[in-house]
Amino acid sequence: MKRTGVLAALPEGPRERLMELGREVSFPAGTRIFEEGQRADRFWIIRTGTVNLDVHVPGRQAAVVETIGADGLVGWSWLCPPHQWHLGAEAARPVDAWEFDAAEVLALCERDPALDHALLTYVVEVIGHRLRSSRTRLLDLYGPYRSGSAE
Repeated sequence: MKRTGVLAALPEGPRERLMELGREVSFPAGTRIFEEGQRADRFWIIRTGTVNLDVHVPGRQAAVVETIGADGLVGWSWLCPPHQWHLGAEAARPVDAWEFDAAEVLALCERDPALDHALLTYVVEVIGHRLRSSRTRLLDLYGPYRSGSAE
């Protein structure tokens, strides 16, 4: 089976060291994994299932900005001060994932420059992608022209 996502982005040795810190968790469909604004102290790599990322919109239902599936990274806010979730997350379908404690991963990254660089590079790519996805989805939902393009 070919690896994708964060596991494919990490060199073999650093990937193995990271995975030693992971623990298997499951979330039934409909479970809120975290809420926007709460303390971010962990992250997940999805094994199976899907997670909806959403943004709070005052006076409206939360808007789903992206759906993350197998091999996807859920959570990057643990890496950046003030360590608060920028989005919310909910299991759209039953989820099996590896969960990682941020403090443990950050301590490992201090000792393992190859992991630190590869993980940081991957997370920066995820942040950029999520910002673009959020912008596009919000334009679809609330923009004057839908999909961000003039009609």
